[in-house]
Order: sequence, then C-alpha cells, then structure tokens
Amino acid sequence: MRARGGRSSVTRADMAVAEEIRTLILRGELVPNQRLVEADLAEQFGASRTAVRTALGELAVQGLVEREQNRGARVRVISFDEAIEIAEVRRALESLCAGKAAAVVTDDEIAELKAIGEAMEQAVAGGDLGGYSAKNRELHARIHQISGQRTALSLIERLRAQSVRQQFALAMKPGRPSVSLGEHLAIIDAIAHRDPAAAEHAMTVHLNSVVAAMREVHAQQPTSVA
Repeated sequence: MRARGGRSSVTRADMAVAEEIRTLILRGELVPNQRLVEADLAEQFGASRTAVRTALGELAVQGLVEREQNRGARVRVISFDEAIEIAEVRRALESLCAGKAAAVVTDDEIAELKAIGEAMEQAVAGGDLGGYSAKNRELHARIHQISGQRTALSLIERLRAQSVRQQFALAMKPGRPSVSLGEHLAIIDAIAHRDPAAAEHAMTVHLNSVVAAMREVHAQQPTSVA
C-alpha cells in the first residue's frame, strides 16, 4: 500500500520499531548525539533494516532523531534554550487541557484524580521519588484524557519526549517533589470544583514553577550542557 504522493505508508511493524526506539530514548538508554546504526537496531529488535529506516524517519518527524545525508541517524540533542521554549509551549497547552477538564469532569473522574493526589502525597512522605514521578505523569495524562483535547494531547506528548533529559534532571532536584506536590494538589482541587479558570491558573502556576526550576538546575551545572 502506498500513501498519497507515492510515499510508502508506515506499517504497524514500522510503528512498533519506532515505539521501541522512542522508549529507549525516553529512558535515557539511547543518549543525545548517539549514533543509531540501522543494522544494529534491526538485529536488536528482530526487524528488517527497511523497517528500522522507516521508524527512524518517523522519529525524525517527532523531533527525537536527526538524520544527515551520508552520516546516518543520531539521537537529537536538545539545547537548554530549546527545552525552555518547549516547556513554555507545554504551559499553554496543558493549561488549556486543565480548563477543558474542569468543564467536563465527572464525579468518578474527580474521585480518580483525588486518589492520584493521595498517592502522590504518600510517595513524597515515603521518599519514593520513582513512585512520585510515575503518579505525576499519570495525573497529567488523565487530565489530558479527561479534557478530550486530542490535538493538544498529541502535541504535548511530542514535546515531552523531546525534553526528556531536562525532565530527568528536574526530577532529581532535591526538594522538588515537595514543591510540585502542592501545585498538583491545587490543580486537582480546581478541577474537582469544576472551575475552568482556576484550573487553567493552577496549571500555569505549576508550569511556571517547572520553568524556574529548570533554570535553577541549569545554572547549577558546572558547564553548559547542549
């Protein structure tokens, strides 16, 4: 099957390979500027080199991989300035989703969000950084889903993937979970009260805090990281 304009369509197998590579990048197992050798990836995933090549092309569109003629593909390096820009765009999109979610949230969804908030409190109290980070991602994902804003969700996921290095550094910042916990609980409270304006504001406050913390982490690094 061929797509419009004569381009080969991306198959489910191609997308599966792309998702595998994407996961390795998000986990930090494939680091910025690392070469992505088609033959090695094909062997690793038990896929054809054609499938790997197509997957890398898809990841290039997503901004995770860069391809250079005659030099192959590499994990794309995201500069700090670009990471700040990404966070600022996410702030607008996530605030939109929070407001939309507050307007349509059901009683069952409110109970679910509150349960996530309680789990986040328990994780912070227990010093469970990994558990807190997981619940943090779950909360944001549920707000996106509840909002029904599929276009915003797609854009947010792409932007989040591109700034994974900065997100990891921020998650390791001492005391950060205790700060962000209150911000997240305020977002949940605003949505639970079905107040779109308050929900948008609470999300904006949270992501302003994220940007400020990113700047602090970057300033504390001994040398500037690309």
